[in-house]
Amino acid sequence: MNESDSERIAGLLAAAGARLADRPEDSQVTIVNTCAVRGKSEEKLFSYLGRLRSLKKKTGLVIVLAGCVAQLHQDRILDRNPDVDFILGPDNYHRLPELLERRLGQPRVLTAWSKDWREDERRLSLRRSPVSAFVTVMEGCDNFCAYCIVPFTRGREKFRPLRAVLDEVRVLAGEGYKEIQFLGQNVNSYRDPDTGAGFRDLLMAADEVEGIEWIRFITSHPKNFGPDIAEAMARSRHVCRQIHMPLQSGSSAVLERMKRGYSREDYLEKIRVLRSLMPGICLSTDIIVGFPGETESEFSETLGALDEIRFANIFSFRYSPRPRTSAVKLKDDVPFGVKRRRLMDVQQAQKTIQTRLHEGFIGRTIRVLCLGKSKKDERVFSGRSEGYQVVNFRSETDVIGRFVPVRITACGPYSLRGELAESP
Repeated sequence: MNESDSERIAGLLAAAGARLADRPEDSQVTIVNTCAVRGKSEEKLFSYLGRLRSLKKKTGLVIVLAGCVAQLHQDRILDRNPDVDFILGPDNYHRLPELLERRLGQPRVLTAWSKDWREDERRLSLRRSPVSAFVTVMEGCDNFCAYCIVPFTRGREKFRPLRAVLDEVRVLAGEGYKEIQFLGQNVNSYRDPDTGAGFRDLLMAADEVEGIEWIRFITSHPKNFGPDIAEAMARSRHVCRQIHMPLQSGSSAVLERMKRGYSREDYLEKIRVLRSLMPGICLSTDIIVGFPGETESEFSETLGALDEIRFANIFSFRYSPRPRTSAVKLKDDVPFGVKRRRLMDVQQAQKTIQTRLHEGFIGRTIRVLCLGKSKKDERVFSGRSEGYQVVNFRSETDVIGRFVPVRITACGPYSLRGELAESP
């Protein structure tokens, strides 16, 4: 979502006559787009703002802080960094071109929320890829998981009209895009504000748009992932047999303390349904270790879940308390050293799982969407499979933006390597 927001901000400014700069030293305006999900990103932010402040003294640089940290800590930011010119929450990006053009002194802080969806010119997004595009379908979250700050930085759920989503998908297809990824904090809860159509209906409608070959979506909250969505995926022509669905913990007791709304058994049943409908589907997930009260026994249940489910990829993190969340009231009683060790154990277990899964691809020919090339060797290209695995391969001709058959010849834990199965 943050990458998509950055593309949108860049597009709004480009439409107003601005040009991208390669680095802050070459810019008149630097926009820092921020994430507040974990504490570590905030620490990096304040260090980075210090470097920009030095640059501002030399060049008069205009500094704009945008995103979730801006929404959450607006007063704290100005107290520590008075040289920040504007602070914009996620619901106010459309105001940025006007603020910069008129150089308004006030208001410096814009963090008000709109309860309804604002369909500004999202098609103006300055997309980084000419092949794969983000398409936002909803924003905000109503789940209030115990550890999660998103409801306080992104607000309550609001949904983009289905007709607007499909209009953007058709435009992207006409521009030659091959892949789209629907975005939302919880896409499963999507409801068209005009007709009440759900996410299943959105997937089926997008599947009918000619020209788009692959459709993905993120993120799926297990609580809201019903069999209707799984069945729609299985019946579709273009929805990838791949899904990211955060587990967070393999322990039902921890999941209850996290206020996730499902148990370990519930999650495993959803996986069973997905695999029965789509054998070979690739699964990825998020894991948090060291949540307050997590015992060694509960942590071992997470390792057991990884071994049982065998995810194709995971994103794993140490728990860090976030302000305003209900978990911040709990004693953060898992020592940092234990959190670090558990994180290493999770990552090592997953590395072994991924290596074995990747070894099963050796000798197979798979379809790959080429997304770019190596900076070190112009004959080495990179893309992704339908299962979202990174695939690196050699080609004597430029195949960026094309689907190509690649025969897998080698692998590591994080990528596959191969060669073109036929001349492009």
